Amino acid sequence: MYDEDELAAIREAREEWESETRDPARERSGERKDRFATVSNLGVEDLYTPADVADIDFDSDLGFPGEFPYTRGPYPTMYRGRTWTMRQFAGFGTAEETNERFHFLVENGQTGLSTAFDMPSLMGKDSDDPLSDGEVGKEGVAVDTLRDMEILFDGIDVGEVSTSFTINPSAPVIYAMYVALADQQGVPREELRGTLQNDMLKEFIAQKEWVIPPGPSLGLVTDTVEFAAAETPKFHPISVSGYHIREAGSTAVQELAFTLTDGFAYVEDALERGMDVDEVAPLLSFFFNSHNSIFEEVAKFRAARRMYARVMEEWYDAEAEESKRLKFHTQTAGQSLTAQQPLNNVVRVTIQALAGVLGGTQSLHTNSFDEALALPGEEAVRVALRTQQIIAEESGAADVIDPLGGSFFVESLTDEVEEEAMAYVEEIREMGEGSVRDGVLAGIEQGYFHREIQEASYEYQERVEDGEEVVVGVNKYASEEDSRPDILTVDEDTQERQLARLAEVKAERDDDAVAAALDDVRAAVEAGENVMPSLVAAVKAYATMGEIMDVFEAEHGSYRETVGVV
Repeated sequence: MYDEDELAAIREAREEWESETRDPARERSGERKDRFATVSNLGVEDLYTPADVADIDFDSDLGFPGEFPYTRGPYPTMYRGRTWTMRQFAGFGTAEETNERFHFLVENGQTGLSTAFDMPSLMGKDSDDPLSDGEVGKEGVAVDTLRDMEILFDGIDVGEVSTSFTINPSAPVIYAMYVALADQQGVPREELRGTLQNDMLKEFIAQKEWVIPPGPSLGLVTDTVEFAAAETPKFHPISVSGYHIREAGSTAVQELAFTLTDGFAYVEDALERGMDVDEVAPLLSFFFNSHNSIFEEVAKFRAARRMYARVMEEWYDAEAEESKRLKFHTQTAGQSLTAQQPLNNVVRVTIQALAGVLGGTQSLHTNSFDEALALPGEEAVRVALRTQQIIAEESGAADVIDPLGGSFFVESLTDEVEEEAMAYVEEIREMGEGSVRDGVLAGIEQGYFHREIQEASYEYQERVEDGEEVVVGVNKYASEEDSRPDILTVDEDTQERQLARLAEVKAERDDDAVAAALDDVRAAVEAGENVMPSLVAAVKAYATMGEIMDVFEAEHGSYRETVGVV
């Protein structure tokens, strides 16, 4: 973008500035640190000039919003058309309590719903399973049968709202319940909007919620993709989730690289199933973390769009623009929240949310300041939502598309993040001998991802303990004062009420119809057919989450037992 003679003059002028202006100032007063770096420990210079972005080609590297390679945003008008979807995560207790929270959030201006499930539901266990005792409704809503889903969305038209479901091993069952609910409400399936997390590769890499082994888990994910393409084309059956990879301790570069490789693995599996790339890719959505290092996060988001666009075109021959346009949800960094001085988290979340907006996110969840202590209370949830609304309405950050585009620092950092992340992607592809999918599966089997994340996490914690990485209120500016806010507690009778409803459903349903429906699921699994149609029929018969997931465990074996986790 710059003339070589101009660049030479800039380099010469910088050297003169360093020797005559900067260095004398350094000698007089020094600098705060010997080395400055991002949260992920990427070193940053004190000043950036056009010489640091001399290799950037405007057309091929940046371009314009809504056009390849989408570095500056997936849509032409971005937030000048409409702001990002404000999608606060919600779920606790029984379906009744969470339904109340849904209505509270909508009344306060939220524009999309996001559902948190309790641990038994996440792991495909019914509330009356012995392993569920003490966990029912504690960290999310308990959903055992279609009856719970009916109550969860009471008074909510699923044809009018976009809903996200954060669930993985048992995601196909929840998806089947949502489709069945739409059928009940008379909403055409093709109008159903929302997102299913359903990212099992990420589970084996980072979050570690699993039921059956990686290969069969991947097959189930592809079943949902195939079903969505045919039945619910506006519903995203996968949210490829880097968020949990980052929460496990990865760097921003690792988060980006491992997330994209997971996405490419899903594409390859669907292609092997016989689907067309331009049928599959538009169904994918992505989910990233936003941490404290604001410029690193913006660079990560911009690099993600550019990398995805190029790989989808060059490796998978995607032709449709929608197949090359990466869209993503952002959640502020849970791991950055502190139990000490929890109101400090309001500031952290604001910075992280602003990074998501400056980086061009499509939807955003802002964590509540009390989440390091408990499930978020109503006041904390309101502050978190208002944070987004203030950024949208008062800050001006939503008024200009890619406002940091052209910054010498941000463009240089975007290039650096892309280069390092692409090196990871290529390494994983080589592990699969040309197949990203096989490389990801091999990496899971060999512990590659665990080692990379563990080393990054250990190094970060060392920097915190050495004081090199400051955590305000923890290793600097600590206080003995008790600043704990009032926190939300789940009623002790939650489990009893949930068990009573489950018993009632079991007593009222047609047991023969349930048995026949489960036989159909079993037959589909054994025949290697797409299981989604039989799952929808099973949940309509009020088969339970646990009864359905037991079919898959019986066929494929328990991965929990394989790795010694029960």
